Amino acid sequence: RAPVAGRSVKIDAWSMWDGGGRVMASVRVSVGVGRSAAEVWEAVADVGNVHRRLLPGRVADATVDGDVRALTMPDGYVIRELIVAVDHEQRRMAYSVVEGQRMPITYHHAAFQVFEDGDGSRLVWTTDVLPHEMAGAVRARVERGIVEIKQVLEAGPQQ
Repeated sequence: RAPVAGRSVKIDAWSMWDGGGRVMASVRVSVGVGRSAAEVWEAVADVGNVHRRLLPGRVADATVDGDVRALTMPDGYVIRELIVAVDHEQRRMAYSVVEGQRMPITYHHAAFQVFEDGDGSRLVWTTDVLPHEMAGAVRARVERGIVEIKQVLEAGPQQ
């Protein structure tokens, strides 16, 4: 299927959640993708191939050992993520960075979810972080990342 023109990125302003005196930033970005929800979900759910199917160039390699995914960046730096959920029914994949975070973040949890959207799909990426002050930096990264993911998905399957 050819990419659907004019699908833009939607950025929601972050909101604060006050749970027991903590304030948490929640950053939510979404993008329309000119591929079916099934195709997009297949790529998102393939957690061991993020370097091929979602972010080639930004992630050099990915390995999975049990519930832990190790992402190797082009400079050799490794980030470890706990894969919290891969829910095929809801088309939702959740993960948490547990080691190697370069930013001074004390808590990180993120999820991708894929929805039907007309002739294509909508990819939503929600990231919760502490401290709240890091929301701007996280927002900038996920805004760039979701645009790159959209481009890769619309270009077709990666080998």
